[in-house]
Amino acid sequence: MKIIIHIATQQLELFDDSGKIMRCYAVSTGANGAGEENGSFCTPRGRHVIRAKVGAGQPANAVFVKRRPTGEIYTPELGRQQGGRDWILTRILWLSGCESGFNRSGSCDTMRRYVYLHGTPDTTPLGKPGSRGCVRMRNADLIELFDLVVVGTEVQILV
Repeated sequence: MKIIIHIATQQLELFDDSGKIMRCYAVSTGANGAGEENGSFCTPRGRHVIRAKVGAGQPANAVFVKRRPTGEIYTPELGRQQGGRDWILTRILWLSGCESGFNRSGSCDTMRRYVYLHGTPDTTPLGKPGSRGCVRMRNADLIELFDLVVVGTEVQILV
């Protein structure tokens, strides 16, 4: 399997081993555009792999901080109480760059930047940039993707 994320169209495509598209999802990438530098809040380009899958068995809308469930379940009321919080919900697919000097090592390391594919509140607009560098997905879509991929799955992020 392979994942290709298109920043220009805000789409994620999942391909099977024969190259056939299995799924296509709307996403939201970095509001600051594409880029690899630490602190840029941009979505890193290039070849990556899924380094870790976090959150198996957690309920939809489970809230994560530092890749750990907080015990909270996101609701619109919680969202209003804690406005401005960057919600990481449901599951996490943690990315690691594969291109030394571009998205791996030094100040451009995707993994050390904590770039994930993760769930977001259902009211968050997808199909347009809006994240802090991660790839946001609908919770139901992320659960489906999470169950289909394995650690080591290739992820290509293209402009």
